[in-house]
Amino acid sequence: MTDSEDISISANLTPLPDRVGVDGLEDKWRAVWDEDGTYTFHNPGERSAVYSIDTPPPTVSGHLHVGHVFSYTHTDIIARYKRMNGFEVLYPMGWDDNGLPTERRVQNYYGVRVDTSLPYDPDFKPPFEGTEGKKLQAKDQVPCSRRNFIELCEKLTAQDEKLFEDLWRSLGLSIDWSQTYHTIGEHPRRVAQKAFLRNLARGEAYQKDAPGLWDVTFQTAVAQAELESREYPGFYHRIAFRFEDGTPIYIETTRPELLSACVALIAHPDDERYKPYFGKMVTSPLYHVEVPILAHPAAEMDKGAGIAMCCTFGDMTDVEWWRDLHLPTRSIIQRNGRIIMDTPDWIRDEQGRAYFEAIEGKTTFSARKEVVEQLQAAGDMDGEPKPTMRMTNFYEKGDKPLEIVTSRQWYLENGGTNKRLNAELIERGKELNFYPDFMRVRYENWVHGLNGDWLISRQRFFGVPFPLWYALDENGEPDYANPLTPSEDRLPIDPSIDVPEGYSEEQRNQPNGFMAEPDIMDTWATSSLTPQIVTKWAEPGEENESFFKSTFPMDLRPQGQDIIRTWLFSTIDRADLENHCLPWANATLSGWILDPDHKKMSKSKGNVVVPNEPIKKFGADAVRYWAASARLGLDATYDEGQMKIGRRLAIKLLNATKFALAIGREDEQHHVGEAATATWNPQDVTEPLDRAAMAKMAKVVLDATESLENYEHSKALETIEDFFWQFCDDYIELVKNRAYGTAESTGNTPSPQAVKSARTTLGLGLDAFTRLLAPFLPYTTEEVWSWMHAGEGSVHRAPWPKPLPYAAAAFKASPDLLAQAGHALTALRGIKSKAKVSMKTPILSVMLNVSDEMRDALTPALGDIAEAARVTGRITLRKAGDLMEKYARPKQPAENADAPAATTEEETIVVADSELGEPPAKKPKQ
Repeated sequence: MTDSEDISISANLTPLPDRVGVDGLEDKWRAVWDEDGTYTFHNPGERSAVYSIDTPPPTVSGHLHVGHVFSYTHTDIIARYKRMNGFEVLYPMGWDDNGLPTERRVQNYYGVRVDTSLPYDPDFKPPFEGTEGKKLQAKDQVPCSRRNFIELCEKLTAQDEKLFEDLWRSLGLSIDWSQTYHTIGEHPRRVAQKAFLRNLARGEAYQKDAPGLWDVTFQTAVAQAELESREYPGFYHRIAFRFEDGTPIYIETTRPELLSACVALIAHPDDERYKPYFGKMVTSPLYHVEVPILAHPAAEMDKGAGIAMCCTFGDMTDVEWWRDLHLPTRSIIQRNGRIIMDTPDWIRDEQGRAYFEAIEGKTTFSARKEVVEQLQAAGDMDGEPKPTMRMTNFYEKGDKPLEIVTSRQWYLENGGTNKRLNAELIERGKELNFYPDFMRVRYENWVHGLNGDWLISRQRFFGVPFPLWYALDENGEPDYANPLTPSEDRLPIDPSIDVPEGYSEEQRNQPNGFMAEPDIMDTWATSSLTPQIVTKWAEPGEENESFFKSTFPMDLRPQGQDIIRTWLFSTIDRADLENHCLPWANATLSGWILDPDHKKMSKSKGNVVVPNEPIKKFGADAVRYWAASARLGLDATYDEGQMKIGRRLAIKLLNATKFALAIGREDEQHHVGEAATATWNPQDVTEPLDRAAMAKMAKVVLDATESLENYEHSKALETIEDFFWQFCDDYIELVKNRAYGTAESTGNTPSPQAVKSARTTLGLGLDAFTRLLAPFLPYTTEEVWSWMHAGEGSVHRAPWPKPLPYAAAAFKASPDLLAQAGHALTALRGIKSKAKVSMKTPILSVMLNVSDEMRDALTPALGDIAEAARVTGRITLRKAGDLMEKYARPKQPAENADAPAATTEEETIVVADSELGEPPAKKPKQ
């Protein structure tokens, strides 16, 4: 249709159904799409011919949420739009099935927990097969080997993934299901391990013993991006440190249990209260350990006493002070969240050692209580503890405040310690197109605020293992500085099962042998490589190389706004380090789903709607309509009222198309149930009203296309939908008699040319609407397309409408004519409504107020207006603003005699005068 010499549309019309409806369309067309491979990606071998999408792999947790349909519908609209624009669309689906969420679900579902000391049991049977949401305590869980646990993870995720796939299929996502991956699958594991080994070889990945955030519940290190700051109740305790002469200096702390880990008191360098004391020593209460008073700009003069303990470690500020001021390490918190069992050697005072022995092995909560009582008894606490709410770091999935524990971990450079890389990543963000653009600042703020590299190791079980071993010396001590690595052609490997080159299995964990790296990669360390996974990066073979060149860098990353700092940023970091470019050109950010009370939906709040329910109740197209009506970046309320509107829109498209397609067949003496052909040539659009409709269609196509090119799907839908209802309510009503070739009111039988003009406009219009609405209502539009384009394939492979055919049919007509004619029809029908008479009642004569500029334009449409409004006499046009002289309604009750609408200069068309006749007699039933 882009060829200027042939812009007509040919239609192969199939028999029309007796009744239409949206029920059952999902099953019907989903089967056809699968059989025909409608959405299968075919690599054209050229990057310019491909549109590739880095689809978010949902966390497979077994819990479906109506929010799942929200952003995925937005992405599917773009995928369908691009496919109709001639692109081969790579639209894969992945499952994020490794990591902590899966482990927690498996533990609770099967009632098991990992014990790494246990051997693999091939006949292991878990105690439960689903616990119906009951959260099991650790004491109720049966221990099993790591390998048995991983097998259970794989079994349960396979079940959960089937539920998600069924949801996506019912929703009508145009995914190529042959392009599916699992983040724990063989190919993603190979990609993740290959990328890590290359990071390691370039010095971008490194390990070190360092203080890091630790979740005592899940027993794992936590990265900065996974932090969640929450208010936590606590108490301020005013505690006295003392100079050599016994003079007290008071600090205020919420964590007195860390008193024995204190290494310094810190105040701001400009704080006049403490300037005289910088460099002097004081003694800690209870333990009598000497610590210096030092200055650091991160100290807050207006918080508490303005001077604080630096303990190793209470929070990340302690880590900053410890690092900058080169302070000693005095850690007392273990990985299990309890105080160490042995009294540390830096406490030399006998009474101080006795005080510490009283808290050995206690939880931080119990130790705090004990230390407060000790301080009060010793006279080192001033007054009573004061309640406060403090902001504390939590793991985003945890329930207890994080501790800071020193441990050996793996890190990956992300600009937190490398200023050059940080600036580079800021520039990458500027290259990326954010939709909406205001989301860009969230990315930039995150990168600017990084204070350390990305901690990528986790002390968990179900995930991608680091492909490393360590040689053991004669004492069985590992050489962490020189890890043993496999060659890339061996990947993926599991170091707990596989053996490094030059060693045998018998040497595992033996002196002069080797040991496996016990940690796994953070799940984001795999998810951050989804562009490389789906585009077959660094896979051997010409076919894979061609695939990568045709699809990478990708075109689109759709995702939630809440994971800009994790998924979006980490993916940019990995692509910058490995590919030296952005992983994609565009990023679309969706908001959250709110319940009817405008609260974010979440399982914990009990306000989640299962998505299968509205799909079953209203149909997939109706649910998609609700999702598509929401703008990117903004939260949307779950609204079944919107779904009802979407269902009504789908049914109207079915009915309007059936009505229009039936008209031509009757004229050609075909029955409604018979097949026919039609050609809709824009040159056959000759009547002013028809040309006006085509002028409006050209503008709608142009505007909708522009909106979708800018990823404004809701704006495109609004543009299309507004004109669709105008086309149905005004245009079809105005021209249906002419399209039938009848003249029931005026007696002026339309010419064959006028009839053909109306039918061509109806055909062109509904063909365009079907394609324009196809990305939004895929099932309904496929049904309609099958009626008018039998044997021509799917509407979802048909070309997206171009303005040219409709502009060619418009012949410089103004789209305003259709609106004005519609206003006139509404006003004429309004008279009958006010008079409480049937719409079939004829109007004997009418006078319309029109603006000067519309008088000539509206005149050619008076015949269609008269037919649609049943005006049997003359329609007179009068200048807008003239005074009304009379308002007569013969044979109407007196109380209805004067009810004219008021007119103003601003009104373009208002019915000013009319005379109503008797309604026609009802025709006897045949």
